[in-house]
Amino acid sequence: MSDPLSPKASGTRSGAWRWFGRGAGAAFSIPGLILASAFVGFAGLAKEAGLTVVQTVFMVGVVWALPAKVVLVGAILSHASLPAAAFAVSLSSVRLMPMVVAIVPEMRTPKTRKWVLYALSHFVAVTSWVLALDRFRHVPRDMRTAFYAGLGGTLVLANMAVVTIVYIAAGRLPPAASAALLLLTPMYFLTSLWGSARERASHVAMVLGLALGPVFHLLVPEIDLLAAGVVGGVAAYAWHVIAARRRRT
Repeated sequence: MSDPLSPKASGTRSGAWRWFGRGAGAAFSIPGLILASAFVGFAGLAKEAGLTVVQTVFMVGVVWALPAKVVLVGAILSHASLPAAAFAVSLSSVRLMPMVVAIVPEMRTPKTRKWVLYALSHFVAVTSWVLALDRFRHVPRDMRTAFYAGLGGTLVLANMAVVTIVYIAAGRLPPAASAALLLLTPMYFLTSLWGSARERASHVAMVLGLALGPVFHLLVPEIDLLAAGVVGGVAAYAWHVIAARRRRT
């Protein structure tokens, strides 16, 4: 029997489908369950905002990233204009660009078509990004696009089903419960980043960001997250440079 990790085996069509299936299986995990819980909260939020089930499910498939959908629902509730809502959603999604830049080189090979990478970029969000980067070291490079297609596609379809079921079958969730469920994903993201960080500077940046966030919320609430991220990131980078120089001396 040939080794499924060998280049010869991984390059076959059956190998691609096998890795697609493994990616789909990876979606059914603790992180995937946390994400589904967050979408339970989103279904309640969308129903409260007056969206139909079709509109809500369509939003899950097209927008995908949960914070962007929450921003869009907020824009709908505030009766914002279409250009203003589009700008707010686009601005919230800019944060995904560094994640795309980080994950695409891990999937790209000399034979990978650009449109495949463009299509797979749609699946980039917190859960799929963390799961993929954690498991890519066990996936042959030429099979990573198939693996990620299975992972990302399954997460999207599964949560479209979750939102449909919750919207139709469940009653209205209390606002506090919806907010708590929506917070599960960023809490998972934070703990995953902490555990997978390779440099101490990453821990410093996260601690500074958590500490500075409330401070800047009081001082400059309009740009509190941006200010906390920039100041904390620059300070962590400076700490990293100073520590590296001390190790060399």
